[in-house]
Amino acid sequence: MWSTLTSGKIIIITAPSGSGKTTLVKRLLSDFSWLKFSVSACTRQPRNGEVDGKDYHFYTEESFKKLIEEDAFAEWEMVYPGKYYGTLKAELNKIWAATHTPLVDIDVQGALEIQTSYPDTSLTVFIQAPSLEALRERLIKRGTETPHSLEERVSKAGLELSFAAQFDKIIINDDLEVALIELKQAVTDFMAS
Repeated sequence: MWSTLTSGKIIIITAPSGSGKTTLVKRLLSDFSWLKFSVSACTRQPRNGEVDGKDYHFYTEESFKKLIEEDAFAEWEMVYPGKYYGTLKAELNKIWAATHTPLVDIDVQGALEIQTSYPDTSLTVFIQAPSLEALRERLIKRGTETPHSLEERVSKAGLELSFAAQFDKIIINDDLEVALIELKQAVTDFMAS
């Protein structure tokens, strides 16, 4: 549909943990076949069932730092002590070469870095829960957080919310179907521009 228009365009979606970003990204990818998920690089250990090259490109800290020195990343950062994440330029180029548009699912700082690198060809979308309390409840329902990691994520979410105004589009995910409609419209409008 957009193959002649996709060259160099990039969709960047970010959100604090528990905002529903992953669900929205999966739905967007299934509805728009011309979008391709950009697989991020990281230094953490694979979780049960995760596949290298599909879920993440898994690297040792040493090999990740070597890639930083080689300027291989569109963006990178140490998200938590010793835990590096980044978007490989080669990954974006591979998607563009296949005449698709990369969809990058990334944290707030990384999203702002890519936006700075691709100011005229990127759409940045910030997904947020209706409130920090709603976010806390969603994280508790997941059942994946320790009391410490829960507080760490909620605290980080409060900080991330302070950057929301720097994004092209803010979507409050109070109702998943409404948020999906808003997200699809924002992407469609951007691709048509």
